[in-house]
Amino acid sequence: MKRFSFAFFLVFSWLPVVLAQPRVTFVSVPNVQKVDVLFDGTLFTSFIYSENLKKPVLWPVITAGGNEITRNYPLKIKAGERADHPHHVGIWFNYGDVNGLDFWNNSETVPAERAGNYGAIYHQSVDYTEEGKGTGRLNTNSLWKDNQGEVLLEETAEFTFSVQGNARIIDRISTLKAVSGDVKMTDNKEGMFAIRVARELELPASGKIRVTGAQGNVVEADASAGLTSGNYLSSEGITGEAVWGTRARWMKLQGIINGERVAIVIFDHRGNAGFPAYWHARGYGLFAANPLGQKIFSNGAEEMNFVIKNEHAATFRYRLAVFSGDPSVEGIENLAKSFQNKL
Repeated sequence: MKRFSFAFFLVFSWLPVVLAQPRVTFVSVPNVQKVDVLFDGTLFTSFIYSENLKKPVLWPVITAGGNEITRNYPLKIKAGERADHPHHVGIWFNYGDVNGLDFWNNSETVPAERAGNYGAIYHQSVDYTEEGKGTGRLNTNSLWKDNQGEVLLEETAEFTFSVQGNARIIDRISTLKAVSGDVKMTDNKEGMFAIRVARELELPASGKIRVTGAQGNVVEADASAGLTSGNYLSSEGITGEAVWGTRARWMKLQGIINGERVAIVIFDHRGNAGFPAYWHARGYGLFAANPLGQKIFSNGAEEMNFVIKNEHAATFRYRLAVFSGDPSVEGIENLAKSFQNKL
């Protein structure tokens, strides 16, 4: 009887570990141009490809505790959020100087007379999905076009959504192929893999800011008001707003949303051009890895001016982990190591 009880204990002591792995599934909603990513039937994020956004995005992004880490503006009204930079939507991937065109700052608010200065990314297809326990994969195809509709780059992107411990993970591999001649990605501050975070994850600030009012109007408010609790930490030990314009293998942003302690960690990959990336990480909620803007971030000491030759391709790999809790440096380094080894 004792042997049976011991075996019974062994079997069932492992069940919580197995059951903790959610099933990752995808639901296509073509009438609103999105694919929902579900963990055990609950929304984690959506791949949104509406052309009015000027690029595909992941939005919203939701923690295991049910809190959104992404800013709602301009897609949804939420009183008290900053109403700035309408091109900062969810999680995205683009750049500020592609053959002289600005893909980063493009949005519906750009005046018609200036539209020729901008490029946009157009979703073409979802090519593959793979659902499973603890992980799922979504492959997409899109085109980077100038204002006249000429295709500069064809992008194939592979998204892997997974869970490791208390982290929900998004791995993105984007391959950019030049299809109409050489593509020059001149050193520029605006890039490249980015997220715009919720107000609670901004760093505490002072002064006046413009925010969304209760009726959706834009009003002026005190920046110190609200529940801002964010702070950065880089792999090099730098904290706060001092991380901007520094190099790092990974960067963490942590804070508290509705009582849940959360952290976002973005990981660069050694296979990326410019590794380790410079960080375009701001206190007001923009959090981005920029491997190509070296001249700006180094005050001219370095210069890259990245080029993708015609019919050649370049691949960029990033990991973004959403933690419920505040991970240790050791835990982050373990995830960094697994990311480097995986791809």
